Amino acid sequence: MEFSAQQIASVLGGTIEGDPEVKVNNFSKIEEGKTGTLTFLANPKYEHFIYQTEASIVLVNNDFTPAEPIKATLIKVENAYAALAILLNMVEQTKEKKAGIDSTAFIANSASVGENCYVGNFAYIGKDVKVGKNSKIYPHVYIGDHVSIGENCIVYPHVTIYEGCIVGNNCILHAGSVIGADGFGFAPEGENYKKIPQLGNVIIEDDVEIGANTTIDRAVMDSTIIRKGVKLDNLVQIAHNVEVGENTVMAAQVGIAGSTKIGRHCMFGGQAGLSGHIHIADKVVFGAQCGVISDVKKPDTLLGAPAINAKNFMRSSAIFNRLPDMYRQLGQMQREIEQLKKELNK
Repeated sequence: MEFSAQQIASVLGGTIEGDPEVKVNNFSKIEEGKTGTLTFLANPKYEHFIYQTEASIVLVNNDFTPAEPIKATLIKVENAYAALAILLNMVEQTKEKKAGIDSTAFIANSASVGENCYVGNFAYIGKDVKVGKNSKIYPHVYIGDHVSIGENCIVYPHVTIYEGCIVGNNCILHAGSVIGADGFGFAPEGENYKKIPQLGNVIIEDDVEIGANTTIDRAVMDSTIIRKGVKLDNLVQIAHNVEVGENTVMAAQVGIAGSTKIGRHCMFGGQAGLSGHIHIADKVVFGAQCGVISDVKKPDTLLGAPAINAKNFMRSSAIFNRLPDMYRQLGQMQREIEQLKKELNK
């Protein structure tokens, strides 16, 4: 399907600079733009590509002012990245919709599957499971007994949801994610470890997205809770009895130890790690590979391990490179002081 710049601008409420009749039928990255494609510029670091791109249409922010001539037609919008998301979602909606229940799927007699659901090949749905309307259960998904899944959810292949867990509405669980496996609970007993039964569950609220191969452990008692609007990347580990606050986002390989409570609107860079039984305030930003071992009581941006304020970390990093020279200078000063002491004591 082809769309003109005029049609796209009308959908986005944007303004056009260039040819309103130019048409596109695909998307491209700005550095690899081709004729007939649409791209976007949101990060100033990529601005130099806009003067070279062969893309036919570029979405830009309203405050963008070109420093050189641009071949492409510009559509100015309030937020170019958000506008791109709108267009991508429109394209997504045109894809063929999965429907029906495959004959090879197993659905327990006591389970209920809502209207307009899709259940793929060899999916397993256990006793007393409830799946809300318009949800899609892809092939080879395992849904244990007494699980509840809300409306308009997508559960991709090889997802495992253990017994008693709850998933809200409009959630997406990507391939291989595991919800409700046992938390890592073992009590020392002599030279061995005795397993502590994990009797709780996992509660995932509405509008949550869980990345591929991410794991969320069930609680020892009560619930591990992922609040509304949380987005977790691939390979994230959430331990037992953790609570993740609303609209918090975590990049790949973040690890959260048991019983930690995380506030709302926090942001985690890749491989950040939090120790157990700590509390994190709202709106805290953790840089990549942060190591956090104590409470964070107010909004802040942290770097390093152990994590400290980002500005202090940058100042410390600058000093770190000079430590060998400083160490040699300190040694020289100590020797000179010792020599002076000897001279004074003569």
